[in-house]
Amino acid sequence: MSEKVIAAQPAKASAASSDILKNRRNKKMVETVFEAIFIICALVAVISVVVITAYMIISGGPAIGEIGIKEFLLGQEWAPTASDPKFGILPMILSSIYGTFGAILIGVPIGLLSSVFIAEIAPKRMRKVLRAAVELLAGIPSVIYGLIGMIVIVPLVAEIFDLALGMCLLSAIIILAIMVLPTIVNISETSLKAVPRELTEASLALGATQIQTIFKVQIPAARSGIMTGVVLGIGRAVGETMAVIMVAGNVVNMPELLGSVRLMTTGIVQEMSYSSGLHREALFAIGLVLFVFIMILNFILNTVLKKGAKE
Repeated sequence: MSEKVIAAQPAKASAASSDILKNRRNKKMVETVFEAIFIICALVAVISVVVITAYMIISGGPAIGEIGIKEFLLGQEWAPTASDPKFGILPMILSSIYGTFGAILIGVPIGLLSSVFIAEIAPKRMRKVLRAAVELLAGIPSVIYGLIGMIVIVPLVAEIFDLALGMCLLSAIIILAIMVLPTIVNISETSLKAVPRELTEASLALGATQIQTIFKVQIPAARSGIMTGVVLGIGRAVGETMAVIMVAGNVVNMPELLGSVRLMTTGIVQEMSYSSGLHREALFAIGLVLFVFIMILNFILNTVLKKGAKE
């Protein structure tokens, strides 16, 4: 009986080692499969950017070459259907820059202070309500923002500034500032909550008040995440079309705060349906300029972020 038991032990050991080897092979196979999936996904993202870039250059480059880069970028008159066509987009470029800058100038302080209140100051029940409201704000379609702007903001601006029509750059800035709030609030709140509690507790232990701790410790520690929210907010402000087209007036003028303007995105959407020939190519060229503008903006902001992280 003892000899049978002794003989069975090596067989059990061999079976156990075989199972271990099989499990290792299975794990390695699973890791290989997922590694391949991750590589494919990364390649799809990179290839998508390359294809979009190439398409925009191929579609918009010839028009810029035919019109002339100086006349296209610095020209102040846009009349593509006139007997003597003009393709100057400087008013649209400046309107887009001013509109984005104004929206960020208003939206960043409000969004940051709102995120501070939700993350650190608001009572628990109020925090849940406010967070749900911000998430709802993020889910509202842009056309609804445009309708609210037409019904509420445009008449209000016209009444306050005694204008015949309130469709102007200021109305567009207000709408864009509201639209970038959810992005800035959500990401800033997450960044503030990720700050190690040891930093907050150490500041309070040294005698700092809660407000001093928030502005001297927590916000600087969460600066990278807050700036990421600002970058994404800028991206939404630059690329917004539907809401802006309903409140900006859509006239190609040099930008004035209370004057009707047309942004680059709205210029493309408004005329694409009936354009043809050089006119259509010029609209693609506007898209190329917008694409390059966003790339430069992201590069600058990412450089600032990396510099801040090193410091």
